[in-house]
Amino acid sequence: MNKKINLLVFSGEYDKALAALIIANSAKELGADVTMFFAFWGLLLVRNPETSISDDKSIYEKMFGMMTPKGPEELPLSKMNFSGIGKEMLKAMMKEEDAPELTDFLKGARKKGVKFYGCKLSVDVMGFKNEELIPELEIIDAKEYLKDALESDMQLFI
Repeated sequence: MNKKINLLVFSGEYDKALAALIIANSAKELGADVTMFFAFWGLLLVRNPETSISDDKSIYEKMFGMMTPKGPEELPLSKMNFSGIGKEMLKAMMKEEDAPELTDFLKGARKKGVKFYGCKLSVDVMGFKNEELIPELEIIDAKEYLKDALESDMQLFI
């Protein structure tokens, strides 16, 4: 195919992250090169749920780390979340349809070689350490992201 797709993931919500990863996996299966750039709330999708660091963080960064979702399965729905009940309903409906979970789509994208980039400014402002994010995530600045996006055949903002 020799096409390139770039997704900018700004949302930290389960259903939007699901859509982004379905598109990324599908594009890889079609033979396209896929890059995903995670900024601000989108970083919560690539946060490693097994790692939490509080050393060398300000009080705001520590509080922020405690109050935000730790990994993809803790993300809320964008609509009808109802304190998590809506998300559990969606997951039950997906299970009835034998649809993979969000973490399965993330694992698939990692295995297929989707390139993951994190916004340097977002990582710094939100107080994340590299060790708190998935190992495939490369931290880049906005100019580096734009170079990648300008070389893409398609850019999507989620």
